[in-house]
Amino acid sequence: MRYVVKLIIGLGNPGKPYEQTRHNIGFDVIDELANRWNAPLNQSKFNGMYASVHRPEGKVILLKPLTYMNLSGESVRPLMDYFDIEVEDIIVIYDDLDLETGKLRLRAKGSAGGHNGIKSLIQHLGTQEFNRIRVGVNRPPAGMKVADYVLSKFSKDDQVVVKEAIDKSCDAVETALKKPFSDVMNQFNKKKNA
Repeated sequence: MRYVVKLIIGLGNPGKPYEQTRHNIGFDVIDELANRWNAPLNQSKFNGMYASVHRPEGKVILLKPLTYMNLSGESVRPLMDYFDIEVEDIIVIYDDLDLETGKLRLRAKGSAGGHNGIKSLIQHLGTQEFNRIRVGVNRPPAGMKVADYVLSKFSKDDQVVVKEAIDKSCDAVETALKKPFSDVMNQFNKKKNA
């Protein structure tokens, strides 16, 4: 019987200028999980920073790819191969322009929807069928380029709902370690998390 390892991936860009930007919300969720589980991301390999955590539910790896967003798959695929992780045992957390800031939407499959990190993952995994937690960052204001917007920081007003969204994303991950992802989707997509 295969030893099941779960992989939780937060998408973002490495480096100081990108910290706490909209595009890095996936990194923020991984940091919060690492904090909750007292598991610093102190291992550097596969073009990423990761932590291996032994939890009651089994082994879980937290990963922040350091390839820059549009090459995320180049970090994820080799790590999955090395640890013999199946696609159904991963959860990807990333920002979504089509959701209100702070709103969560869990999905078990779907297209990239213009998100370069997801595009790269689909390309390297050879499938669109993987579990994901999309965290809303809203659309840019009129006249602002999408690239500039996602690389900007949240407003003071947004920071409260963003903190709540990060906490809820962590709760969803912890629930997904115990239950099938379809149950987690039902639970967290139903919640009023606007």
